[in-house]
Amino acid sequence: MKKYLHFFTTLACLAVSICLTGGCAHVQKDDLSLWNETAPAKQALVNYVQKVTNPKSPDFIPVENRVAVFDLDGTLILETDPTYFDWALFEHRVLDDPNYTPTNEQLKAALASREEGVFPSLNANREKMVSQAYQGMTLREFYRFVRAFMEEDQPGFVGMKRGDIFYRPMLEVVKYLIENKFTVYICSGTDRLTVRPLIEKNMPYIPNRQILGSDSTILSSRQGNEDGLVYTFKKGDELVLGGKNLVKNLQMNKVSLIEREIGVQPVLAFGNTFSDASMVNYTINGNKYKALGFMLMCDDLEREYGNIKKAEKMRKDCDTYGWICVSMRNDWKTIYGDRIKRRQNK
Repeated sequence: MKKYLHFFTTLACLAVSICLTGGCAHVQKDDLSLWNETAPAKQALVNYVQKVTNPKSPDFIPVENRVAVFDLDGTLILETDPTYFDWALFEHRVLDDPNYTPTNEQLKAALASREEGVFPSLNANREKMVSQAYQGMTLREFYRFVRAFMEEDQPGFVGMKRGDIFYRPMLEVVKYLIENKFTVYICSGTDRLTVRPLIEKNMPYIPNRQILGSDSTILSSRQGNEDGLVYTFKKGDELVLGGKNLVKNLQMNKVSLIEREIGVQPVLAFGNTFSDASMVNYTINGNKYKALGFMLMCDDLEREYGNIKKAEKMRKDCDTYGWICVSMRNDWKTIYGDRIKRRQNK
């Protein structure tokens, strides 16, 4: 009996040793438990992870090359109630903050979106207005401002704060990948400084260095108009927002940022709109490792503010480009958890 016990103990230790060196997938009973078992996207992901983490598989990927990139708005968090988190934050700064005096242009844009649901199209001027709204704030002040906004009620839902807008099934995906020794990066069109407090609260296992996003200038509090090549940071200086947008991290800009800051071609990519197309295509094309790209479809009209026309367009794009569709309506058991409900009449 002791001989058999020693044999099975040895096997168990060997299995643990293989897993610790990145040699097996951590398939646990509650992994992706918020996904329907028959969801094609779940099955594709689990099959993929099992293959690429198995040293005996021809698709095995070394740990250092297991890189996954995720868009934020509409991929990890609520996007359509009725607009993006960063634009709602801008409205809050312009219309609700007594410490800020907006320009006429900012005021007009914020009022049009809040009162009439008219949002400015994506363009350089919009990004300029947003960056200018925080000019002169220290980074500490800005982070406090974002965290305070996160505690406000999310208007389209019952039981939801603005900081609770993460899709629970997608949080499971991120944790599942980390458990299988993937390095996960957030690659957002939102300014990375805005993203940090959201990730800090909901995904504390993702460090700031793995958060990529749009960028605005950062200066020293005593730098004034002096060029950064000339000014020397001194004791007592603080970092402040300079108020100038540098890059909007969408489409091809996402690929450029991934190359500059990660330097490794991802093997998994998750997005939800065509502004993520370049990132996902970069991941799945010309890759020396087996790679997959997933796109979420906003097709849930009961638990979420979906858009069937956009969802069907995404389904066609998935067929065209070889992406894997994720149906929020059909693939997920829940979106935000049982305690959060969509308001029937906002």
